[in-house]
Amino acid sequence: MGEPEGLDYASSGVDIDLEGKSVASLVSALGNSVRASGTPGAPVDLPGGFGGLIEFGDNLLALATDGVGSKLQIASQLNAWHGVGIDCMAMNVNDLLCVGAEPIAFVDYIATPRPDPEVHAALGKSLSEACRRARVTLAGGETASLPEIVTELDLSGTALGYLPKGAAITGENLVAGDVLIGLPSSGIHSNGFSLIRKVIEVSGADLAAPAPFDSEHPWREVERFTKGDITLGEVLLNPTRIYCDPIVDLITACRNDAGGEGAPCSADDLHAIAHITGGGLSNLLRLHDSLGWHIADPLPPQPEFAWAMAQGGIAAREMHRTFNMGLGMVIAVSSGVAATVSDWLAERLPGSAIIGEVCDHGHKVTHVHPDVVFEHY
Repeated sequence: MGEPEGLDYASSGVDIDLEGKSVASLVSALGNSVRASGTPGAPVDLPGGFGGLIEFGDNLLALATDGVGSKLQIASQLNAWHGVGIDCMAMNVNDLLCVGAEPIAFVDYIATPRPDPEVHAALGKSLSEACRRARVTLAGGETASLPEIVTELDLSGTALGYLPKGAAITGENLVAGDVLIGLPSSGIHSNGFSLIRKVIEVSGADLAAPAPFDSEHPWREVERFTKGDITLGEVLLNPTRIYCDPIVDLITACRNDAGGEGAPCSADDLHAIAHITGGGLSNLLRLHDSLGWHIADPLPPQPEFAWAMAQGGIAAREMHRTFNMGLGMVIAVSSGVAATVSDWLAERLPGSAIIGEVCDHGHKVTHVHPDVVFEHY
């Protein structure tokens, strides 16, 4: 097999720029809320859009909705559903964390061409484990058999969270010099799989065969569903990390015990949180409309990223725009508390570390790799 032409997300069927324009068109066509300000359900303006906020008495409710995406096609191919409920939960509750909300409940939606009791049982078990990791209640759901509409199983969900009024983390308090702390991912997570499947196609890789690289990584374990050597399929289906532990504990401690022994900083020092999913590092641009970001000491990516990059001839910038590259969440804090907060997080999630800072070099993301620059989301 000759050298493959360089792949990118757009050539695999997903155009991030076109999606952004389409979402902007959708939002511009939406009407105003029928709920008046000061009443339950009234909208709360939230720049960045990691989750939606509405008024609810002395608190705010936060909502997020998302699905697993085409990672499900690999799960279907291998009949391995153990992690997809965790993926679905993570893609939702991790967004709620970015606004400072504590997730409390979740509902799921399963669309399938035909019901399958064994698959549904596996999904139920996975969702149950997801609720345990996210510390939420599964408050309901819906299963639809749609043989003339869907050809493969699809799983999505919606998460509900809450936070005290006036305590939202929005990025508005960011200043140049704030420090970025990175939390490690568990692997590819649940975005970019259209490109991953294209890499598998051009490389001829066998999902059921041993991984064609050393799958060891210091801050993750591959969750097994076969015996023997760890397979490529097991690595790719490793569930998305849910960050409720330790981020909820961090936010709660800082709000309730500022200056005390249990809190590494005040809530006022927590300036922004970003979930690094589709769009990769460009997600940081959603947190402020003029400040910039520099990643000076990135976390080490898991080996599957280097494999995909080499097999697909994918450029470094494209890798960092499509995938998390080992970095699942970013927390921006005041510089004076950065070391303390980083140590506090690393005790609870090994691999967490300071990775960069907020800059005043213009509204862009820069990186120690000179080709990795983003000026729009």
